[in-house]
Amino acid sequence: MAKKKSMIELHRVGVEEYKKASKLPVTVVLDNVRSEMNVGSVFRTADAFLIERICLCGITPQPPKSEIHKTALGAEDSVAWQYYPTTIAAIEQLKDQGYTICSIEQVHDSISLEQFAVNQGQKTAIVLGNEVKGVSQEVVDASDLCVEIPQHGTKHSLNISCCAAIVMWHVYQSCN
Repeated sequence: MAKKKSMIELHRVGVEEYKKASKLPVTVVLDNVRSEMNVGSVFRTADAFLIERICLCGITPQPPKSEIHKTALGAEDSVAWQYYPTTIAAIEQLKDQGYTICSIEQVHDSISLEQFAVNQGQKTAIVLGNEVKGVSQEVVDASDLCVEIPQHGTKHSLNISCCAAIVMWHVYQSCN
């Protein structure tokens, strides 16, 4: 029977050491995400895959919030984040900093996630949208490309926290 690994065997670092660690040049942008629990989940996943920061935009809740903390389990303290009143303001700043803007949305001419690769060192912003409306059309229009996660069931979308985890894992794999 397999034995679970201890925290020491997992080689986890503390918050201060994590902040100093080299990160992927990837920023996650949350476009008017309404659920604190979804935001917390994105923080926790971003911590797991060494994402450099999260941009919280519009109505997206910001730490400190109890529901964010409940799902982030402290990752809101380790992952850098910034708040922007609009997603477009975040996108414009990221473009000025040399980021490729990639919205995760079902649009005409999107590319499938399997075909999406982030080259090591390439600055990339991954935009994830509202739980009901997805990424706003204005943000899609401002994006350099859109990526779609292939789905074959009866539902047309995934919960943002699941979508974020799938995309961050894929980006992490393509950068390593």
